[in-house]
Amino acid sequence: MTFDQFLRIVWARWKLVVGIFVLVLVATFVVGLIMPKTYKATATVVIDSRPDPISTTMAALGGSLPSSILATQIDIIQSSHVAERVVRMLRLGEVASMRARWESETDSRGSYEAWLGSIIAKGLEVRPARESNVIEIQYEGSEPAFAATVATAFAQAYIETTVQMRNSPARQYSDYFEERARQSRAKLEAAQTKLAEAQRQRGIVSTEERLDVELSRLAELSNQVIQLRAIQVESGTRSSQARRSPDQINDVLVNPLIGGIKSDLSRQEARLEELNARYGDNHPLVQEAKANLNALQVRLRNETSKITASVGITDNIASNRLSEATKAYDEQRAKVLAMKDQRTELTLLETEVISAQRIYDAIQVRQSQASLESNTGQAGVVLLNPATEPAKHSSPRMMLNMAVAAVMGVLLGLMAAFGVELFDRRVRSPFDLIQTLDLPVIGILPDPNASKKRLFRSLRKGSEPPQGSGGHAVVVKPVASA
Repeated sequence: MTFDQFLRIVWARWKLVVGIFVLVLVATFVVGLIMPKTYKATATVVIDSRPDPISTTMAALGGSLPSSILATQIDIIQSSHVAERVVRMLRLGEVASMRARWESETDSRGSYEAWLGSIIAKGLEVRPARESNVIEIQYEGSEPAFAATVATAFAQAYIETTVQMRNSPARQYSDYFEERARQSRAKLEAAQTKLAEAQRQRGIVSTEERLDVELSRLAELSNQVIQLRAIQVESGTRSSQARRSPDQINDVLVNPLIGGIKSDLSRQEARLEELNARYGDNHPLVQEAKANLNALQVRLRNETSKITASVGITDNIASNRLSEATKAYDEQRAKVLAMKDQRTELTLLETEVISAQRIYDAIQVRQSQASLESNTGQAGVVLLNPATEPAKHSSPRMMLNMAVAAVMGVLLGLMAAFGVELFDRRVRSPFDLIQTLDLPVIGILPDPNASKKRLFRSLRKGSEPPQGSGGHAVVVKPVASA
């Protein structure tokens, strides 16, 4: 179909097109007047992306929230839980007509609040603002005051639901940490009691101080043993020498009494030799000299024996002192080793007490944190603007509906015109003859009633006569050969 044919068909069926166009406009206008008016109220909430000063698990998101988080919040607002909370807030369940409708539609099966929440949620529309943390909650109702009340109620219910979603897990954590704190406190008390009992049994108040004292005493005993061992070695050497050659020991040699006796003995021997040479062995002076000499020798032996005996006694004393010091050292060493074992045991008990104390303190911190989170009323969501009663209705929108009706009327009129044309096909131009008869057109006879000027103008341009000119086309019809 050419554009010329399209125009000719429209021009021929213009009454039908105009009639349908007017009918659609009138119908749309009448329906717009008949339809009940609805009002749309909008409440806005903003999600705070700053870090929570109480919760340690919430970090700053900075700037606008991710689209996934905003989508999650929108799903929460549109959830049945929030809708049922709105029903309870507005006491819609107390309306007798709604309960009667519920009983008739569901035969009293299911939850009345859930059914009523689904009815209320039909007028809800939630959409996020572009590139911001603001969410618009729109509600459309038949009354402006009711629409504003429900929109604000949805915002409040969403905030309360967010608080509940944060507080419920925090309460569970608080109860869990409280139980763990009670168990940890019992373990700490048991460890402290065990440590105190061990200290009481061993008489230890400060393990470090007593061990240092005992170690100092052990060091002193070790020095004494070393010194006594040196003395005992020296005294043992002197005692051995005294037993082999008593007169050669140093104590005998340096003794002044022994030296004096030896000098007297030397003089007496010299006098005895002189008297013996002068008077002979039987002379009384010689006999007296021999008696004096023997007395000096006996005295020398006695003094030497005394000195050697004192050396032996000194050696015995040194040995006894060394054995006593060694015994005391061994006892002190065993005592220190036992104290070290006790210290290790007490250190383990102290470590257990310290570990239990740290665990208890950590659980107490977490329990306090969870308790604060469970009691907080902050949801991170703020009601930015409560809904107000709309001054104008949102539906029906007459201007928009009429504009759409105009477009639809034109389309329906054109479709109707072409539909009628399909069932009532007429020749409206020479081109239709060529298509229908498949014969060339050699000329067009003008309508005698047509305007001469219009006809002359069309002929000069070499075009067809204008529509309505009443021209008649002349068709060349081939003759069959004999």
